[in-house]
Amino acid sequence: MASSWSSRREVSPETTRLLIERAHEELLAGNAADRRLDDVRPLVRDSWRRSLQGLVGAEDLPPLDLDADALEQYRRSHPLGSVIDMVRGLLLPGGPDESGVIVAVGDAAGRLIWVDGDHRIRTLTGDMGFVAGANWSEDAVGTSAPGTALTLDRSVQIHGAEHFNRLVQPWSCTAAPVHDPETRRLLGVIDVTGGPDAATPQAQLLVDAAARAIEGELLIARLRERAAPSHPSSSARPRSRPARPHPARATLRVLGRDRALLEVGAGDTETVVEVSSRHAELLLLLAVHREGLSAERLSELVYGDPEAVVTLRAEMVRLRKVLERTAPDLVPASRPYRLTTAVETDAHQLLSLLDRGAHRVALSAYRGDVLPDSVAPGVEEFRATVASTLREALLAEASVEVLLAYADTAAGADDVEVLRLCLSMLPPRSPKRAALVARVAQLED
Repeated sequence: MASSWSSRREVSPETTRLLIERAHEELLAGNAADRRLDDVRPLVRDSWRRSLQGLVGAEDLPPLDLDADALEQYRRSHPLGSVIDMVRGLLLPGGPDESGVIVAVGDAAGRLIWVDGDHRIRTLTGDMGFVAGANWSEDAVGTSAPGTALTLDRSVQIHGAEHFNRLVQPWSCTAAPVHDPETRRLLGVIDVTGGPDAATPQAQLLVDAAARAIEGELLIARLRERAAPSHPSSSARPRSRPARPHPARATLRVLGRDRALLEVGAGDTETVVEVSSRHAELLLLLAVHREGLSAERLSELVYGDPEAVVTLRAEMVRLRKVLERTAPDLVPASRPYRLTTAVETDAHQLLSLLDRGAHRVALSAYRGDVLPDSVAPGVEEFRATVASTLREALLAEASVEVLLAYADTAAGADDVEVLRLCLSMLPPRSPKRAALVARVAQLED
């Protein structure tokens, strides 16, 4: 049977896969004129070259452009957010866990705003960062169906080894762009990812049809909205509104750090400030307890003593003075103590990645324990929650490669349960087994 993977039709799919893998290696090695590249489809070959010119890493994880809060807000405002139920009905009939594929909706920049489908496959693809909020444009991850479909503005299928990023090469995918039904402006992309069946001619017909159906639904919804009766007041006049300032966005980086970094941005500007250990504890606890804390409760979480209110208030005065100079929007309110502007932390981002099944991305974001030298009871409790959530999520669902990477961190180095699970998942003849067996024996002596 002829293969659709390359320009050579007389070879089998397995042979073609090996040819493509070799061509990919030659391109990465700098041999752009190697004849093996003639065995690759022109669409893929051109995309590889764009990826190489764009300095895309062949084993890099995609950037996470939208955290959980930003993702939820963006999904509500994006035109494709209103048709997610329709996408689910068209491409995941019978329920996600019966589909054998995962389906994603992305915006015009390649950022995934929704991912659903077979739980087992979502767990595996999450390890390569195929999760909601991640950027899957060609500029971010190289050749892939969603990113290349957006670049070429046409439906695209990418088979296994044709992906530029090695982490993605176990998968195949089909994607089609979605346009505004009136202006034809590019709105985003619909993608189906899975095994070889996700990139068949039938899959392409289905995804193309889904994209057209979505455009039709958007047009119908727009016409209905226009036809709805309106009753404007005859005397009402539109009043100009003053331009609203860009809201502040703030991230507190506490993983593996005792003196946290506070990153504050508004508009196109960003300021990074290192805060003291005590101020890091206060900001972290206020970020964790967004509903606010009484002076007594905050004293207990910081000092272990609810009666240490005088000491707490003096420290809060110092924190307010620091923030008034560097980040006035973050000055805490009192009674109860609370942050009136949301502060995200890298620890919360890590937990969000785990919730989305992005184990490999989460592990790469793990820089160490939360404020590791802090003895504040509230920090110790949150530190333990983050560490245990990471460990339990990896034990439950991560691939063996991610578990092995976790075993090389300080948190997992002495974890016999993790090491034994790795041994159970590795092939019998894996060269990695001997070192793991030795580590387990040493820990159990």
